[in-house]
Amino acid sequence: MTVILGFNAFHADSAACLVVDGVLVGAVAEERLGARIKHSSAFPENAIRRLLADAGLTLRDVTHVAMARDPKANYAAKMAYVAQRPAKAAGAVIEHFRRNRKTQSTLQQLASICGEDPARIRFETVGVEHHLAHIASAYYLSPFEELTAGFSYDASGDFASAMAARCEGNRIEVLDRVTLPHSLGFFYTALCQFIGFDDFGEEYKVMGLAPYGEDRYGDLMRELVKLDDRHWYRLASGHFGMHEGGESGAVDDDRRILMGRLYTDRLRESLGEPRPRQAPLTQREKDIARSTQVRFEEAAVHCMNRLHRLVPTGRLAMAGGCALNGVANARILRETGFNEPYLQAAASDDGTCLGAAYYCWHQVLGRKERFHMKHAFWGPEYSEERLRSVAEGSGFAVRECADDAELVEAAAELIAGGRVTGWYQGRSEWGPRALGHRSILANPAIPTMKDTINAKIKRRESFRPFAPSVLKEEVPTYFEQTVDSPFMMHVVKIRPEWRERLPAVTHVDGTGRLQSVDRISNPLYYDLIEAFRRKTGIGVVLNTSFNENEPIVDTPEQALDCFSRTDMDALCLGRYVLVKPALE
Repeated sequence: MTVILGFNAFHADSAACLVVDGVLVGAVAEERLGARIKHSSAFPENAIRRLLADAGLTLRDVTHVAMARDPKANYAAKMAYVAQRPAKAAGAVIEHFRRNRKTQSTLQQLASICGEDPARIRFETVGVEHHLAHIASAYYLSPFEELTAGFSYDASGDFASAMAARCEGNRIEVLDRVTLPHSLGFFYTALCQFIGFDDFGEEYKVMGLAPYGEDRYGDLMRELVKLDDRHWYRLASGHFGMHEGGESGAVDDDRRILMGRLYTDRLRESLGEPRPRQAPLTQREKDIARSTQVRFEEAAVHCMNRLHRLVPTGRLAMAGGCALNGVANARILRETGFNEPYLQAAASDDGTCLGAAYYCWHQVLGRKERFHMKHAFWGPEYSEERLRSVAEGSGFAVRECADDAELVEAAAELIAGGRVTGWYQGRSEWGPRALGHRSILANPAIPTMKDTINAKIKRRESFRPFAPSVLKEEVPTYFEQTVDSPFMMHVVKIRPEWRERLPAVTHVDGTGRLQSVDRISNPLYYDLIEAFRRKTGIGVVLNTSFNENEPIVDTPEQALDCFSRTDMDALCLGRYVLVKPALE
């Protein structure tokens, strides 16, 4: 038996997965467990222990440990960077060697973490370059085995910000890389910080704010991000500060991940003073967001057209933090030669643990058996007895449904009646999106529903949209662009005749972040949406993550706590339906 433990660690979004004889048996981010810190950079010891326990295995059974990091990668580019900037790069060099020591030390401590005798551990260790792990996470989990283009882009990893590859069979051939200081991820994050969204992982707010602005800073953005036939992209020098050291993933006293400022004073000279986080948003910030998003999309399309010339196929396997930009993803399908995309559910750094594990399976061990990730439900699941205990001890009115049919009818009735409903079912989702197992659901046809959820439950900015979950076969009915997007990776235009009828999921620019739902991969959620369609004539529900400014809930106790402290109306905890007193 071949047991591969994959992990990503030592920076934000640490995570682990377990692959047994080529089959994925589980994957979970550390943030969902333990201290429950968003984008946790802690070593994923809780995730590792949970995965092994759920699979009935121990560390003694693990044959290979695959980590999404290769300290030797892009060594020449690193040295050239240091030579050009010896003073500024000194901190980065120190951090590089510190992380190397930490990597080796942690691998030696795995036995202790898992409560094992080190003398009985016999796994082999495999290191996989960051962006290669990203591409592997998309390609090896995709349904593609014929010629496929692979692409990864984000802020940085192993000193690169992007990678292009030719994928075929069980092989990935790296064609090119973009190394620092050039990075589309740094560009986007720098402007995100300038706008005042300076916490780690808030780039999605720029994408949500952009439709409220005009492209008034387009000329500046074209100066900052240069595109030409000889390069994937280049950043203007002097405007962005990056890679000057500091412990990656370090947190402050409030458990916020520490981030260095990624823009320089030259950007302030062009745009004025940055917005403080608590200051009101003005039209200037909205316009900066729009211009940033527009230039990012132009760069993404430029890269995909360049990639298509290198790998002339319609199939695209893509990953990296930048691949979470759903607006750009939809535009890539409209304006490039790629029409068959695959992005696995965790395209950001948590997903690199999958890529490391499957790179080990295919390219290190030479195995050809493929595994296709058709759904995202690879996280923890809790017993019927535990769900029952939490429901019966909740203090709320509880209805126990006899079967799934009764459950979906009860939930659909609540949602159709305007009740905001928590939906907690089965194994949790892998990746950052709630996809119908740890979701808060509502009726998208109620005009006030978006503001209600934002104000009373999510407690977040009013400009941020909610996602529509749609029956897969009904996507052409509601959307102008037919895309299969089971992991909510594409933002597409809602048809004009439906925008006023679906106000709670229609963004100001007429778009929605689509989740297509099919009965095979997500049967209970599909049946719920179908039941809602029978009651309302609409095969769409509003879907947002089951949380309140915290990682998505993992345990039934956390679900009950979130339900209790917010203004949610009802909670479907497995087949137990809890309602608050006003609904009894």
